[in-house]
Amino acid sequence: MIDNKFIPIVRGQSPEDVLQIANALYDGGVKVIEITLNSPKALKAIELVGDQFGSEMTVGAGTVLDSESARAAIMAGAQFILAPTVDQETIKITKRYGAISIPGAMTPSEILTAYETGADIIKVFPVTALGPKYIKDIKGPLPHIPLMPTGGVDLDNFEDYLKNGAIACGLGSSLVHSTTALNSEYLTKLSEKAKQFKWIADRYKGGASK
Repeated sequence: MIDNKFIPIVRGQSPEDVLQIANALYDGGVKVIEITLNSPKALKAIELVGDQFGSEMTVGAGTVLDSESARAAIMAGAQFILAPTVDQETIKITKRYGAISIPGAMTPSEILTAYETGADIIKVFPVTALGPKYIKDIKGPLPHIPLMPTGGVDLDNFEDYLKNGAIACGLGSSLVHSTTALNSEYLTKLSEKAKQFKWIADRYKGGASK
């Protein structure tokens, strides 16, 4: 996940469409995907992607609001759990079942609380209005906490977030459009755009620009 440097967020798609998107992302060099639980039959989608790709793609569940949902997603095959907020029980159950915990937080206090509860990575969300320098500001007093900005990250600022200390970024509509009809043209463009993000990401493997 850290090597990939970005996590595509798939939201609102049917399991069959999620599988097509996952294939297009994989063709673009992506080996990690987040499927949000507010998607139709999200648990089935997690199972389908896990069954098809096995160890070739890391599959996680997003928009996880409580510990029961986290457990269900892990049982379906989710290897990481993303949440928009800091719910301590969700963090604890995620770690109990051996998955990676990535709760969403904004302020330094929220970020520290989530990390001390057991979170592996903190999703700084929403980061749209604050921008890349906010990550650098947080890393000043909290350099030991891995941060993953999400919300408003696109090709224009992705590298800036990595430069300012993000270990990875969550990518929503800047990569996967939840309202766009799937066809061969869209899927080809998705693969090509994934390659653009990956070209940037590969320069920051190991934590520094090459």
